[in-house]
Amino acid sequence: MVEQIHNRFRPLFERGGPLHIFFPIFEAADTFALTPPDVTTGAPHIRDALDMKRTMMFVVIALIPCTLFGMFNAGYMYNTVNQVEGATWLTHILRGMYIVLPIIFVSYLVGGLWEVLFAIVRKHEINEGFLVTGLLFPLTLPPTIPLWQVAVGISFGVVIGKEIFGGTGFNVLNPALTSRAFLYFAYPAQISGDNVWAVTDPSIFPQGYTGATSLAAAKAAPPGSDVFEVLREAGFSLKDMIVGLEPGSIGETSAIAVAIGLVILVITGVGSWRIIAGGILGTAITVLLLNTLPASVRSTAPQLNLPFYYDLVMGGMFFGIVFMATDPVSAAASTPGKWAYGFLIGFLTATIRAFNPAFPAGNMLAILFSNVMAPLIDQIVLAVHIRKRAAWKGVLNHA
Repeated sequence: MVEQIHNRFRPLFERGGPLHIFFPIFEAADTFALTPPDVTTGAPHIRDALDMKRTMMFVVIALIPCTLFGMFNAGYMYNTVNQVEGATWLTHILRGMYIVLPIIFVSYLVGGLWEVLFAIVRKHEINEGFLVTGLLFPLTLPPTIPLWQVAVGISFGVVIGKEIFGGTGFNVLNPALTSRAFLYFAYPAQISGDNVWAVTDPSIFPQGYTGATSLAAAKAAPPGSDVFEVLREAGFSLKDMIVGLEPGSIGETSAIAVAIGLVILVITGVGSWRIIAGGILGTAITVLLLNTLPASVRSTAPQLNLPFYYDLVMGGMFFGIVFMATDPVSAAASTPGKWAYGFLIGFLTATIRAFNPAFPAGNMLAILFSNVMAPLIDQIVLAVHIRKRAAWKGVLNHA
């Protein structure tokens, strides 16, 4: 029945029809509702029901645990700060939905309008990649972010970060992360720092919201102090950081929710486990090396005493490795390159966190820098492979 309805209206949107200029919108609705009829002609090709739409939907499904927990955590923090009597888990999630859903809605609405506009002008299909970008970007933001900044950020990420390069599949940088980086540098007071968690303006966040992230508390540990004691006094335990009941960006706080998404991405083959493993390995090795620095150095920066698993669960490190670093367009494509790419992200994140006070999280800049380096990494892998094959061919010819 749905197919018959679509076929009835199709002539209006096809070439020569009165609404042909809006064909990308019709095609998007048609693809969303029905399996695309297009098939590859000629051999050899593997026939499979998995298309781009379903690939992107697997990522959206993997993001659902982070989204739901992010809503719960935002509501939990709000009700705790405002001492709402009789608050239950249902109260927390309803309040969280009230806070988070408008951010997601604005991201999809504004970013979707840009996608449709470029599709109409260029006369091509609307790319399904925005299904992921439109949800991934809000999850990297604090729940206190003004909605107009969400609109500005997603506009920059879609237009400057992707469309000017040619659209989905041609972008050098991850669009969602490009959006967040723009907000980070353009409006730092609303995207990072303690002020994010000390909001008293009711137009931004009714009745206020206060707190500090675990990463910020660790970075603020006075020289010579016990960083573990500082975290405990700030109200953070390792268990809390793993569960995620703490201030932070909407989707990044819960390591458990991120781990569920990791399993979904790896099982479906959508996310590269090599990149994720390389990122964790790079973080672990770098932090272990930092832990061996002289005691005099570590006493001036107590966060250097933290084990590597603290770095994984604090800030957006784990979330970034799983959902941002594995973007197949901006990541390395070769198998050895994926290991090197992931390792580079882990190494840079740990290094930035340790030695650069201006960027306490580090993960965002590490992934963006690695995005730029990914083509070079693949080029090096390819050059080494060709050299080995040439050498082996020379041995065979000599024999």
